[in-house]
Amino acid sequence: MYQPAAFRETRVECIDDLLQAYPLAALTVADGQGFAVDHLPLLRSGELLHGHVARANPLAQRDGAAVVAVFQGPQAYVSPSWYPSKHETGREVPTWNYAVVHVHGWLRTWTDPLWLRALLAELTDRHEAGQPRPWSIDDAPADHTERLLGAITGIEIAIERIEAKFKLSQNHPPANRLGVVEGLRRRDRAGDAELAAWMVRNEESRT
Repeated sequence: MYQPAAFRETRVECIDDLLQAYPLAALTVADGQGFAVDHLPLLRSGELLHGHVARANPLAQRDGAAVVAVFQGPQAYVSPSWYPSKHETGREVPTWNYAVVHVHGWLRTWTDPLWLRALLAELTDRHEAGQPRPWSIDDAPADHTERLLGAITGIEIAIERIEAKFKLSQNHPPANRLGVVEGLRRRDRAGDAELAAWMVRNEESRT
């Protein structure tokens, strides 16, 4: 991934924030005909990522393969009209702001029922947190759960390296960055408020 120094993110807490807030990853693996891409939520546990796929998914047969999981955070178009400097010099152009994390690693697959059940319990507890009445894996009939466990394969990715790029107008002066935040809030399209919040948080964390 092309990473100008201004946009390279290395802070572990910021990377983990994105992985938790946007867990749906595009998981890419090379196959004999090019690249296969699957979309699945992944949970980070230390130096591992965990998830699951249908046992019929070809990914379930790729134990030991090198993979890349791409996590896409907030993103939006940025108008040059939001920059105070544009009104002073005219020397500004449109761009796109975004935050993304690429996790490179090695795939291991699991079919052990006890491992899978523990994984599903952990995933469910994470994603049901905050619900008025959180659903638990124990809420489903036992025979139904056992049948479903036989239809999935666990995914474990041993993390080799992480690349993170937060392109949040860091290459602009503070007045322009503030102009982008205000512009996003005014426009208020889908995702604009999230991106503005990430820009503010990034600004505050660096002061």
